[in-house]
Amino acid sequence: MRFGPTPLADAQAAILAHGFRLPGRVLKKGQRLSADDVAALGRAGYDSVVTARLDPDDVAENDAARELAEALAGAATGSGNGSAAGAGLVTGAAFTGRCNLLAAVRGVLCVDEEGVAAVNAVVEELTLATLPHETVVDPRRLAATVKVIPFAVKRSHLDSCLRIVGERRGIVRVAEFRPRRAALVLTVLPGTRPSVLDKTASVLRDKLAGIGADLQAERRCPHAPDEVAAALAGLISAGCDLLVVLGASAIVDRRDVVPAAIELAGGAVHRLGLPVDPGNLALYARVGPVPVIGLPGSSRSPAASGADRLLKRIGADLPLTGHEFAAWGAGGLLKEQLGRPSPRSAPSDAAAVASAFPPPREIAVIVLAAGQSRRMGKRNKLLEPVDGEPMVRHAVRAAASAAGGLPVVVVTGHERAEVEASLAGFDVAFSHNPDYGAGLSTSLARGVAALPQGVEGAIVCLADMPGVRAEHLRRLRDSFDPGAGAAICVATRRGKRGNPVLFGSRFFAEMCDVEGDVGARHLIGAHADLVREVEMPDDGVLLDIDSPSALQAYRSGEAGGGGAGAEGHEGGG
Repeated sequence: MRFGPTPLADAQAAILAHGFRLPGRVLKKGQRLSADDVAALGRAGYDSVVTARLDPDDVAENDAARELAEALAGAATGSGNGSAAGAGLVTGAAFTGRCNLLAAVRGVLCVDEEGVAAVNAVVEELTLATLPHETVVDPRRLAATVKVIPFAVKRSHLDSCLRIVGERRGIVRVAEFRPRRAALVLTVLPGTRPSVLDKTASVLRDKLAGIGADLQAERRCPHAPDEVAAALAGLISAGCDLLVVLGASAIVDRRDVVPAAIELAGGAVHRLGLPVDPGNLALYARVGPVPVIGLPGSSRSPAASGADRLLKRIGADLPLTGHEFAAWGAGGLLKEQLGRPSPRSAPSDAAAVASAFPPPREIAVIVLAAGQSRRMGKRNKLLEPVDGEPMVRHAVRAAASAAGGLPVVVVTGHERAEVEASLAGFDVAFSHNPDYGAGLSTSLARGVAALPQGVEGAIVCLADMPGVRAEHLRRLRDSFDPGAGAAICVATRRGKRGNPVLFGSRFFAEMCDVEGDVGARHLIGAHADLVREVEMPDDGVLLDIDSPSALQAYRSGEAGGGGAGAEGHEGGG
């Protein structure tokens, strides 16, 4: 590929390296220049332009990304929407040198990390990135992505990557959860409260449902080997093919009650103890072909533990050998449980340790950039310069930086082409709203509909708030904790509510049902018990620009802006 300045006389059919805004015309990065495009550049005073020109042995970026992605998914080359039952993956459409691999089924993502490294070692222009090994994925969730950095790659380099994929087979795949008939055995000691057992059974029913297993039977029996053995034998005879046992006291030795009961029932213990915390005291056994899991006390909580790793591998029929168990130690230190002392600090420090390492959240970002800027007159405020660049770029830069590779959806409407061209260089997805004139609610619904399945929530940003920074979005994300009653997080400054706002996925359907020129503000009032106000370090979350005077005030550094926060400015909140 030849890249660099190209005289206009030679530029026709070349690939434009950078976007241009010309009178009456927008030329986008990556488009092939037509004769009319070249003429327009000449009329604008250009005598050369930076382009990429492919050589005969080059493969264009979209074609290369699609070919490698389809090979990874096991699909037929050129299908454009390939799928393979064995790989459990489908490929999306290639765009801007990227082709995504999405899960086709619910299951466990299996990643050959050495294979991924081998593909990425061929040449820097071709990259493959995946979710972490053993991530549980739902259908249509992004599992991996192929990205071509320049506008083309050499055929020989692509062929080398394809050869690695063919030789290793299954570098990326989804092992589907198989439906199972599960049963639970809870042992009882004198003084055990039935309410505790009821809550435990409810938590475990949900965990089993997460791997496709239906909890069809439950037995409660005294904490004694013969009683537990009889319960296990009876459940196997009834046709259950996955048994889960949670004892009234922890399993601390292979001669303890639960392991002894498994042997009495004719089974064998394959593993006692995992290099995972919490969840060290988990047990894996089999009675004939039926897997049996002995749970530690931490499994009474819905939080992740070592037992969850056992469950998901069993649910997906993945092997459980000494090698797998030993490898769990790397990354086996899971999030500290609130209310349980940290083994690495004094009990009084446990809460501080937990808050210092918040759980990672898969939070997408929606930037609403479709409005008509009626109060600005004929000017589109989003394209007005602020600190030397279009206003909309500030909002999208904050979103892309805070998202950390997770989806950023920019909803466009009024002057769509110009807004999209102004965002050249950002790795975002555009969702056009042709009904933008019907009000803000239509743009909000478009943004939510464009989100991939599996995200836990979305931060809704307004494109006319250039003072919002990535730090603000990160604070919202780090405060989001639906389990602790923080399913909606609102940016505030000195107690005044502003924007952006983070909504948990449970509210997505309601956000799509809103009508008229309103956002999702009403959800904050309707679900006040699930709202957490997140104080911000500056006024950027309160200042929106919707008039010439507000724009001038912002440019001059004066306090103000046109907005009134989430209570007065319709947007995410």
